[in-house]
Amino acid sequence: MINSNKLFKIYRQLFGLLLIFIMSAHTSNQIEISLITRLEQVAYDLRMITTLPNTIDERIVIIDIDEKSLQAEGRWPWSRDKLAHLVNIAFEHYTVRLMAFDMVFAEKDTSSGLWLLEAIAHNGPSFKAALEQLRPELSYDAIFANSFKGNDIVLGYFASFQTAPVNETTQLPAPVAQAEKPFSALLLQAKSYGANLTSLQNAASSAGFFNNFGSDSDGVSRRLPLLFQYQQGIYESLSLAVIRTLNNASPLKFTTDHLYGTDKEGERLERLHIKYFSIPVDEKGSILIPYRGKQNSFRYLSATDVLNGIVKKSALKNKIVLVGTSAAGLVDLRSTPMQKNYPGVEIHASIISGILDKTIKSRPNYILICEVFLLLFIGAFIMVIMPKLSVIYATVVFILLVSFIFGLNFYLWSIKNIDSQLASPLLLLFLLFGLQLFFGYFFESRRKKQLGTLFGQYIPPELVEQMNQSDDNFSLKGESKEMTVFFSDIRGFTTLSEALEPQALCDLINDILTPITQTIHQNKGTIDKYIGDAVMAFWGAPLADKDHAQNAVQAGLEALENLEKFQPECKKSGRPKIEIGIGINTGVMNVGNMGSQFRTAYTVMGDAVNLGARLEGLTKYYGVKMIVSESTKNAAPDYIYRELDKVQVKGKTEPVTIYEAIGHRDTVSPDYLSYLELLQQALLYYYRQNWLQSKQIFSQLQQQQPDNHLHQLYLERIEAFKHNPPAQNWDGTFIHKTK
Repeated sequence: MINSNKLFKIYRQLFGLLLIFIMSAHTSNQIEISLITRLEQVAYDLRMITTLPNTIDERIVIIDIDEKSLQAEGRWPWSRDKLAHLVNIAFEHYTVRLMAFDMVFAEKDTSSGLWLLEAIAHNGPSFKAALEQLRPELSYDAIFANSFKGNDIVLGYFASFQTAPVNETTQLPAPVAQAEKPFSALLLQAKSYGANLTSLQNAASSAGFFNNFGSDSDGVSRRLPLLFQYQQGIYESLSLAVIRTLNNASPLKFTTDHLYGTDKEGERLERLHIKYFSIPVDEKGSILIPYRGKQNSFRYLSATDVLNGIVKKSALKNKIVLVGTSAAGLVDLRSTPMQKNYPGVEIHASIISGILDKTIKSRPNYILICEVFLLLFIGAFIMVIMPKLSVIYATVVFILLVSFIFGLNFYLWSIKNIDSQLASPLLLLFLLFGLQLFFGYFFESRRKKQLGTLFGQYIPPELVEQMNQSDDNFSLKGESKEMTVFFSDIRGFTTLSEALEPQALCDLINDILTPITQTIHQNKGTIDKYIGDAVMAFWGAPLADKDHAQNAVQAGLEALENLEKFQPECKKSGRPKIEIGIGINTGVMNVGNMGSQFRTAYTVMGDAVNLGARLEGLTKYYGVKMIVSESTKNAAPDYIYRELDKVQVKGKTEPVTIYEAIGHRDTVSPDYLSYLELLQQALLYYYRQNWLQSKQIFSQLQQQQPDNHLHQLYLERIEAFKHNPPAQNWDGTFIHKTK
């Protein structure tokens, strides 16, 4: 049979291998674990935010159709002749390098009323002649298209993945490649589009799609596709069209690589090439967006200021201009790693800027193998080396590994512009290290558990468990604190011991003290000692227990209930009826290891302890089975108590009110509660020395309960006080001169 130590080692290795397998399968895209994916997204965002340039790229300017422009020029959409004026002044007056529109012109502009003139032109030749003279001035779409001539204009359009009818008056730009490319099946497949008017598209230098359908699962834009396939063509994004136009419409070239997990070559798209630029993309043709910072990482100029020539020429000279909008109701906002509401036009500007600066992060095909290898290395190192190290050395090695992973990842990100996974290796490292600590702790704690088994008969299981978990959570050193002490004693034990044989007496004591001890342990108490037939216990140390008084009272009630159930067995075996008395007190006590250099015991001492012992001794005098002090009653308010007396016990100078614990509030009958109210009235008259009223009530109670010793006790006292009245300032305290 395999011993437990070997089993634990096997379990540790199996759990470790399972973790390595799961993390490797996720990293290699064999399975998807949403939690790890989310952690990777958070890690990506943190790296992005902490390494942002936070500088303004002066090469790119955004002409903003903002609220100011709408108030000055009228509501959107503006007429195409106004937009033509914007194009003309931008190129002729400000001499911009290129202008791209982050919007689509899919409908004809009818704001000039030309259509109405054409409808009435049949009224006569003079109308037709006048119309032909006015047509050049009223054909706003033609005016807008004419403004494109000789200028680098890039229009925007959108692709859709929903099947929809296509507007026949619009036209897509020429595709950058045909769909027979080996990687094209992995590209996003559009089913319809919304493009520009044919006349505008033919006049423009190029066009690209501006909608972002590459958001991650959490809705954050971390990547944006540069390509999509529609029917037999591959089309480019707005930012890619801008880069190609800047490079005289250079043809787009592709670098492909083997797609791991397949048996086909050249199936994965790796890079796009435009003249001097090499752009890393993933298999879907998406690019990691190279954000420069939060909003306003590029110059924004109000469109109305440009239209009216207010802007300085230097602000736009030789600039790449993107026309977009930030006006309420028109704004195209995206969720990004930096902020939730980020203008879509600035995302295109960021990509153009990143391509020009050659700072696009990449995930080359080989990085997947490297990431899986790193996980295997971490797993092998932790499982083989860590178990041989002490806790201190293992922690040092763990810190070094964490630093190595962070350093390697930062080097790849910042120096090599490579995006590699960070959360996965860190998570595996933490999980495996935690696993090693867990099993290491388990082995070390086995000796403690063996000790707990040896000493568990003296202290409650809760204490043994806490000792096994942490040595710092408790202390056996002496301290002073509020606790509750418990004393129980068998009545008439001397007479009982004389009537029984020694072995029978031992058996009887064990039968009585065992259930009492179990009850104390079940209610979180600690056995202090057995004194012959007596049991001493306490609550509140070494385990902290804010309900120590309530637990002690509950233990006392359960002990009496268990003893009552034991009586039939005693009668059946010929044993005499067993009665016990219980005393409970709450107060400040000294607790800790006390004794001599030869023997010590964890015990409690103090006046509060002595009072608890005295209360147990008074149970026989008052004819009750359990007495608690006023401090215990106040600390355990969930129980019903019967007031017994105000007493001054032997060895004490201060009086204390004592009570009999009856039971939990939910278990006491209404009749008994009425009895307690009547008893309280009798005691109140007694303390006020109103003997007549007190005797009358006690006599009534005695008639109702002739076997109740307490009523007879007070009737005897009242008779004695009638002949020998107490002092005038007597407060009702009865002085006990014996223990």
